[in-house]
Amino acid sequence: MPDRMLQFVRVPQQTPEKRAVTARRTDFDEIYARFAADDAARQSSRCSQCGVPFCQVHCPLSNNIPDWLKLTAEGRLEEAYEMASSTNNFPEICGRICPQDRLCEGNCVIEKGFESVTIGAVERFITDNAFDRGWVQPIRPAAERPQSVGIVGAGPGGLAAAEEMRRHGYQVHVYDRYDRVGGLMIYGIPGFKLEKDIVLRRWKLMEDSGIIFHLNTEIGRDIPFAALRARHDAVLLATGVYKPRDIGGPGAGLSGIVAALDYLTASNRTGLGDEVPDFASGALDAAGRDVVVIGGGDTAMDCVRTAVRQGAKSVKCLYRRDRANMPGSMREVKNAEEEGVEFVWLSAPEAFLGDDSVSGVRAVRMHLGLHDASGRQSVEPIEGSHFTVPASLVIKALGFDPEDLQSALGQRDLAVSRWGTLKTDRRTFMTSLPGVFAAGDIVRGASLVVWAIRDGRDAAAQMHRHIQQNAAVAAAAE
Repeated sequence: MPDRMLQFVRVPQQTPEKRAVTARRTDFDEIYARFAADDAARQSSRCSQCGVPFCQVHCPLSNNIPDWLKLTAEGRLEEAYEMASSTNNFPEICGRICPQDRLCEGNCVIEKGFESVTIGAVERFITDNAFDRGWVQPIRPAAERPQSVGIVGAGPGGLAAAEEMRRHGYQVHVYDRYDRVGGLMIYGIPGFKLEKDIVLRRWKLMEDSGIIFHLNTEIGRDIPFAALRARHDAVLLATGVYKPRDIGGPGAGLSGIVAALDYLTASNRTGLGDEVPDFASGALDAAGRDVVVIGGGDTAMDCVRTAVRQGAKSVKCLYRRDRANMPGSMREVKNAEEEGVEFVWLSAPEAFLGDDSVSGVRAVRMHLGLHDASGRQSVEPIEGSHFTVPASLVIKALGFDPEDLQSALGQRDLAVSRWGTLKTDRRTFMTSLPGVFAAGDIVRGASLVVWAIRDGRDAAAQMHRHIQQNAAVAAAAE
């Protein structure tokens, strides 16, 4: 083992420098600086090169983390990039937005007592450095294939599948109803976590690779689904889940109560220079308002931190469980608290107050009960513990459900689960329609970007297998 590794006993954990709170509250730039090369090498040298790397085991993509940490520590940065990108189509994105504290870093074997290697920051450094040095090049297949594939959805799952199919030499067409590529990466995730130039840069690279994008195109409306299937040798549905979960109760229909994705999309579009009437009118702008965000996931964290940057008068997050049971990243919670967000733990909304517009949220204190079948503690209201939180803007960040694809695509024989997600063969990723595959959130439900990338890669492998089998059968019949 080289002396340059196993340095965790003498080198402390280090994260890239974080911008001062007073500065970052006023803009949507990313809050972390990039590692200097020496710092990235030093932090990488802390890796223990353990025999069973739990960081890799707990990465949905099974990234070869110890390998590219070792290469970074040795200054072999181009090889480190090649290793990182061999299992991950978008390491520059995952290095920024993956909840490493729950995945790779949270399972680092040196975490107890010595603190984990800051894997995400090193991954980001490796790929940003590779882009700077021109090592990231468009895909150039060894040979072009005559078959084509149609991919519905330009989010992380669809884009990962598109890259993999292009590497095989297929003619790849991606269809998306929005005007930019990226899905939630472009419109849902704020710039302080993922600056939009990062996504737009990847889009340009994919176009240079020969992938054809059909934007502002909704399958089922602009192109019949039957026509899409006839046009391509295989189709992948990677539409994601965008339908917001709602909340009932008295006053739920008051103005000033908005869905998280509507709010985040308006903010991101404004940052991209688009005209957004609901933002210009103030309906989706938190400036000068008392903001209450309901929910405890990463989307809720995006909302509270966006509200701070828009100049909200106050920002509170209501969550029915406690900090330890919060589904969102603890790193994001800490960043939000630093920026002035107040968390009201163990609290659930019961009603919304106001005449025409919301003026407050009536909530009740909760306490944690016994563990349920999922392993999480149940929550129960505390009698007589009602209280009111002033609010002129309430943002519902309660998660997402799939839209009715059977109706949207005009395919009643497209099998769906009782949750509305698409049913697929777990081995082949094929839906109930021959030659039609599905991957990402539309199959597994709302999840992480890294899982969508994994699903897209796996689905592409099965699409390739399916097309080649069909080609072999056709050739044998001639």
